[in-house]
Amino acid sequence: MSVRAAKFLCLIGVAFLAGIGGNAGFRAAAASSMGGGHPVASDVRLGGDGHQTRFVVDLSRRVGVNAFTLADPYRVVIDLPQIAFQLPRKTGERSRGLIKAFRYGLVMPGGSRIVLDLTGPVRIEKAFSLDAAEGQPARLVLDLVGTDRESFMRALALDSRMARTDSIRKAERVVPAEGDQRPLIVIDPGHGGIDEGTHAANGVTEKAIVLEFGKRLREHLEKAGKYRILMTRTDDSYVALGERVRFARVNKAALFISIHADALARNEGVAKGASIYTLSDTASDAEAARLAEVENRADVIAGVDLTAEPNDVADILIDLAQRETRAFSGQFARTLSGEMKTVARMHKNPLKSAGFRVLKAPDVPSVLLELGYVSNRDDLKLITSESWQSRTSEAVVQAVKTYFLTRLAGAAP
Repeated sequence: MSVRAAKFLCLIGVAFLAGIGGNAGFRAAAASSMGGGHPVASDVRLGGDGHQTRFVVDLSRRVGVNAFTLADPYRVVIDLPQIAFQLPRKTGERSRGLIKAFRYGLVMPGGSRIVLDLTGPVRIEKAFSLDAAEGQPARLVLDLVGTDRESFMRALALDSRMARTDSIRKAERVVPAEGDQRPLIVIDPGHGGIDEGTHAANGVTEKAIVLEFGKRLREHLEKAGKYRILMTRTDDSYVALGERVRFARVNKAALFISIHADALARNEGVAKGASIYTLSDTASDAEAARLAEVENRADVIAGVDLTAEPNDVADILIDLAQRETRAFSGQFARTLSGEMKTVARMHKNPLKSAGFRVLKAPDVPSVLLELGYVSNRDDLKLITSESWQSRTSEAVVQAVKTYFLTRLAGAAP
């Protein structure tokens, strides 16, 4: 055995042992992936160097493993059956060898994923799992070896898994009850599963906050009795951006409301209040451009190969010549801003626009509602408050009522 190989096998990193913190109430959505008889991931270790790196996950029982690579940025994706990740909150933020960082979570009911961000191109030398042995847990083991870009891209091109999309659920049409002509509203809680979105200082995640608000908004809209309501996700599952758009289009939605919560790094200043975004080819300001860039990275974060994205989404800007859709989106955004300012703290410039992929349905009026900034202590206290969510949901309902009354009256947007 070579000295390098011996070193590689011996260096198996430091375990992360800190406990999970954060607001228990807003971890309810994420906790849905825990338990239920699923295998448990209890620890992660990294070992090796810039030439060879080993990634090890301790599991309660052996599972099947499917690992593949993606380029630009360089990533390794590990698809697994549904796992209960009982790991410290900051697990994955440390780097070692060929691995810069990694993340993990649910990508669909019954399926979990680990995505490794890499320092450069690699070859997957081995990917396997081991049964538990006496005194030892079951393990997932991934061995990576550094390579050059040409070799990496050649292997990627030959790999039939490059075009895999079966791990991302497909948009399905929900058939309404016969004769139900009520307009359909699609509520889209952002992020989910492996894509946690932004994080508050106390550990509360954007994906949990917006799912909670989305469910509350659905409840208030259903209570009005005038609309059919669908949600792009109702649990802690990941849904690709293109699938969210297709879900609204396939079901012929009359309105699409995507819900998010923003955050600013400490060195980026201070911001507060809710904002409403619509689609445009050019961002309304630098902050809108920053947010769109962050949100549009959701598929990369979840390890989705964007080269497999159908042309009707990738080239959707061509279809945005349908000015009516944009005009109706702007009309609803203005109405929503007017209603929300009576019950919620609004950003100093609450109406913005940028090139959000999730708003690119050419035939569905769409807005992206940022509830507030989880990086702002006062905003976080508000948007995680049941009373604030209830008041704000009612304001959204009133905006929806006004919007559809205007459309039914035939007024020009």
